[in-house]
Amino acid sequence: MPAKVTFRSMTRRGFMTSASAAGLVAASGLAMPFYSRANQRPVFTHGVQSGDVDTNSGMIWARADRPSKVMFEAATTESFDNAMKLPPMHALPESDYAVKRLLENLASDQDMFYRMQLVDLADVNITSEPIVGRFRTAPTEKRNVRFAWSGDTAGQGWGIDDKGMYTYATMAKHTPDFFIHSGDTIYADGPMKDEVADKDGKVIWKNTVLIDEKRKVAETLDEFRGQWKYNMMDAHCQAMNAIVPTFFQWDDHEVTNNWSDSKSVMADDRYTEKSVALMTARAARAFHEMTPIRYTPAEPGRVYRKIAYGPLLDVFFIDLRSYRGPNGPSMETEMTPASRILGETQAEWLKAGLAASKATWKVIASDMPIGLIVWDNFKDRAGAEAIANGDNGPAAGRELEIADLLKFIKDQNISNTVWFTADVHYTAAHYYDPSKAQFQDFTPFWEFVSGPIHAGTFGPNELDMTFGPDVKYVKAPTPEQGVNLPPSMGLQFFGLVDIDGATEQMTVRLMDRDDNELYKVTLDPVRNA
Repeated sequence: MPAKVTFRSMTRRGFMTSASAAGLVAASGLAMPFYSRANQRPVFTHGVQSGDVDTNSGMIWARADRPSKVMFEAATTESFDNAMKLPPMHALPESDYAVKRLLENLASDQDMFYRMQLVDLADVNITSEPIVGRFRTAPTEKRNVRFAWSGDTAGQGWGIDDKGMYTYATMAKHTPDFFIHSGDTIYADGPMKDEVADKDGKVIWKNTVLIDEKRKVAETLDEFRGQWKYNMMDAHCQAMNAIVPTFFQWDDHEVTNNWSDSKSVMADDRYTEKSVALMTARAARAFHEMTPIRYTPAEPGRVYRKIAYGPLLDVFFIDLRSYRGPNGPSMETEMTPASRILGETQAEWLKAGLAASKATWKVIASDMPIGLIVWDNFKDRAGAEAIANGDNGPAAGRELEIADLLKFIKDQNISNTVWFTADVHYTAAHYYDPSKAQFQDFTPFWEFVSGPIHAGTFGPNELDMTFGPDVKYVKAPTPEQGVNLPPSMGLQFFGLVDIDGATEQMTVRLMDRDDNELYKVTLDPVRNA
C-alpha cells in the first residue's frame, strides 16, 4: 500500500449512519466473476473487526464460512472511489477460516475504510457479498482523543437474549477512537442454558441465541474458537466492531477460572481434558486467531504490548496471567519467580517503555486491579488470585513486583500514569495515596475499574491497604440485591476517557449500559521540569 497518500476523508458518525450497521455492506468495486449462484455464495460469518491501530497502521479481521480467497480494498472515502487493492489472502480450515492482516503505511489521523469479499476456492465463479469496516489512525499532532474500556463478556450464564449485549450499542454511540477490552473477553468455563431460573423456579432470562460450544466448558481448540464466535453473533457487538477498533487483553476465563500454574481441574467432572497447560495453549491460539491483536515475531503468542496513540497518549497493555507464579498465599517477603505476576521480562519491558515515553499520558491497561482483594478460594477467603494478598501490611508476594514498579515510576520522575482495569464485575474509582499506605515510596495515582459489559454483576470487593487506595466512587449490587445479577438489572458498566487536545486534561467518566453518567473526574497533567 503506498505510503502517506492523501485522500478526502469522512466522519465516523457519517459512516455509522450510511454503512447500515445491521448489514455493514457497501457496493463493491472489487472485480466480480461474470456468474454467481446466490444460494451457494460464501458468506462472512461474524462481521469484521479492527484493532491495535496506531499512527500509520491497523489490524483488520474477518471469517469465512468455507475455504475462500479473501479480496481486500482500502480507501479513505466510504464510496471507495480512491480504493487501493491489496494482495488477497486465503481463509482455510487451519485457522477456522479466519484471516487478519496489518494495513500499513497509512496517513496519520485519517479515516480508513476497508472492504473484503470472498471468492469460493471450490468454484472461483462464486463470490460473496462484500463487507465493510472502518477505523481512524492515531494522530501525530495534538487533538482530542476518546476511548472506552470495560471487561467481562457473556459470563455466568447470561448470554444473548432478545435485547442482546446492549452495552456494546451504548458504547458505540459515543464513537470512541478505540475500545480497550480489559479481559475475560470470553467465558470458556461458563456453560449456558436456554433459560435461567431464580431460586423459586421463575424464568428470569432466556438465551435466545445459543450454540453447542456454549453448552459445555471449552476443552478442544474448536470449542475455544466457538466461545469467540458466539460473542460475535450478537448484533450490537458486531456493529461496534465494524466502526470501533478493539484493543484486546485476556485474563482467566479465556481458559478456566483462576488459572495459573497451580490450577487443577482433576476434580472438576465437567472436564474430560485434565491438562490445564494444554487447554491454555488451545485457548491462546483461539485468542490470537479470533481477535485483531498484533503479531509479535519474537513471541508470537504475546499479549502485552504498547500502542502509541499520538503525542498525548501511550497505552501499555500488561498481561497479569501468562507469566505469574502459582496462585497461593502470596506472602513472600523477597521477590521470587513464584511471587511474580508480571514476570521479570515483562516488568523490565514496562519500566523501559514508561521511562522512554514522551506522551503526556501513560495509560497502564491492566486485566486485574491493584488493591482490590480477589481470593483464589472465595469460599474460604484464602489465596491471592490478583495482586493484593489481603493482609493490609507491607508489600509481600505479588505486591513486591508492583511496589518495585511504583518506586521506579517515582524515581524516574515518570508523570501522568493512570491505571484502567476490570475483572471484578462492578465499577469504581480509586486514588492511591502513599500517606495512607503501608508501602509509601511512590507517587499518587488513579485506578479506574469497569465492567461487566454483559455478565453477572458482583461486588464490591474489600480493599488491601498496602498501597493506600481511597475509594472515590463505587457502584455495585447492594446486599439486598445479592450477587450474579443478570444484565437486565442494568448494572453493566463501561468507562469513557476524553483527553483534550488543547489543555491535555484527561476526563474519566464511569457509565452504565443505559448511558447514565455515574461519576466524572478531570485530571490535570503534571508538567515535569
